[in-house]
Amino acid sequence: MIPAIDVRHINPFLQSSISIVESVTQVKMTVGKPEKTDFNLSDTTYAIQVGVVGEMRGQVILAMKDDNAKDIASKMMYGMPVTELDEMSSSALNELSNMVMGNTATIFSTLGILIDITPPLAVYGKDLKLKSDIEGIKVPLLKDGEEYIALYICVYVDK
Repeated sequence: MIPAIDVRHINPFLQSSISIVESVTQVKMTVGKPEKTDFNLSDTTYAIQVGVVGEMRGQVILAMKDDNAKDIASKMMYGMPVTELDEMSSSALNELSNMVMGNTATIFSTLGILIDITPPLAVYGKDLKLKSDIEGIKVPLLKDGEEYIALYICVYVDK
């Protein structure tokens, strides 16, 4: 298994995630304790995977419990009620991942690390089990002390 990313490379992912999510949802976010992950998502979860290519390789996943995904989609659609994760709400959530990862790529470019991202791929369901050859780190993004979004960083520096 390829080891997890160097901790000094985690901050651009966090900085971008916090900045973009706060901007589009108007929700104050804090960072929870990072931990290694097994990628077992037991709750009903909406997970968006974005590939990273270039000087870093791997995947980043933004995962949110069903109710949080609906709340975020509603906030992104100017308060329109979201009772199900249909095509429109899914499109909003996928765009959130594009915004987060595009901003992350920009931050890395200012550090002299060039990366690009792939289009998002979303999965939705209960008891999702994802597998990777790259060790993953989960960083909970908290709203009022509770996990609002789980950021899974599963990338390595391509030397």
